[in-house]
Amino acid sequence: MATILTFAEVRDGKLRRPSLEAISEARRLAAGLGATVSTVLIGNGVAGLASGLGADTVHVFDDAALASYATEVWARAVAKVIAATKPVAVLIPFTALGKDLAPRIAAKVGAGLVSDCVALKVVDGRLEARRPMYAGKAFANVRWEGEPQIATLRPNVFALSAPEAGKTAQVVTETVESAARARVTSVKATAEGKVELSEAQVIVSGGRGLKGPEHFHLVQELGDAFGAAVGASRAIVDAGWVDHQLQVGQTGKTVSPSLYIACGISGAIQHLAGMSSSRIIVAINKDGDAPIFKVANYGLLGDAFEILPQLTEAAKAHFAAKG
Repeated sequence: MATILTFAEVRDGKLRRPSLEAISEARRLAAGLGATVSTVLIGNGVAGLASGLGADTVHVFDDAALASYATEVWARAVAKVIAATKPVAVLIPFTALGKDLAPRIAAKVGAGLVSDCVALKVVDGRLEARRPMYAGKAFANVRWEGEPQIATLRPNVFALSAPEAGKTAQVVTETVESAARARVTSVKATAEGKVELSEAQVIVSGGRGLKGPEHFHLVQELGDAFGAAVGASRAIVDAGWVDHQLQVGQTGKTVSPSLYIACGISGAIQHLAGMSSSRIIVAINKDGDAPIFKVANYGLLGDAFEILPQLTEAAKAHFAAKG
């Protein structure tokens, strides 16, 4: 029977949401292809996560030597499973790790790769992908030649469905040669305890309209009130107001939250390319001609220095009332 293979990314001992979205999408596509769903799980101490994935089969590479991500070794592991199972498709989250891993896997197995997919469907027994082009100003429908059909999926775009009740995956214990030309010696986290920007359901971003780094706390406070991630436009990142890790846009992070609040951001095309797929966009700007209003679902025309504190207090009161 045909199978669709996914890659499950783990960080700090927990499965990342985009991995579960990829499995949910694989299950949906499998129904149209008459296929099963398999998943590759790599790391140290990850075997216990296999039962909660919702796949039919989980290929587990669990070894102390795999504790830190290394492109060469992890691509070798996934390629080994591809060679053994011959999947019709391989779905990988379009995270920072996935962006690095997927091209290496595609090169190793000689397959085509479509990156940053926002939709997939089955057409005549094959997959067709939809992906943005030209900074999100157009979309292309793409099909593959040959197999496996490899795609990376944009986080927060594909529906997340709960695994079937009582479903138990078949666990296959795998091994891989861990020798590599490069190895990770340490990992330094710059945003410990914060919500991951690319996976956040709510994002509050600030731009040049805040006038200076001393006012960015207004964005942070609103983000804290929502329990949201905080982002920024390229302009204030380049100005040194905030760390590059917070940048949303074509040269930063592509995000698709349920709610995106843009504070003092004019809406340059590079920024819109990174957040226009958000479900609900709220723009706060005193310039009525700002391009951000063209993509916003709701616009607040006014001074961010007056609006943000009021929104923050309203959000705190709302969530306090809900308990």
